[in-house]
Amino acid sequence: MANPPADGAYELRFDALYSNRRSYSFPCDGVGHVDIDSLSERGRLNYLYARAMIGVEVAWPAVRVSMPH
Repeated sequence: MANPPADGAYELRFDALYSNRRSYSFPCDGVGHVDIDSLSERGRLNYLYARAMIGVEVAWPAVRVSMPH
């Protein structure tokens, strides 16, 4: 049985609905809670924008295991 990812190893991803738009991803816990206070100002604005654009520019978010950079 595989070990679960360590804390901070998840991301909440908002995939673009259209090929010419951008997707957004944010660090989260295993159930998708984003610590908005830990985001930069730009990160907070992007997170709030992505949430507001669900169904318009981005798909419903999904929790995924973060890929190492």
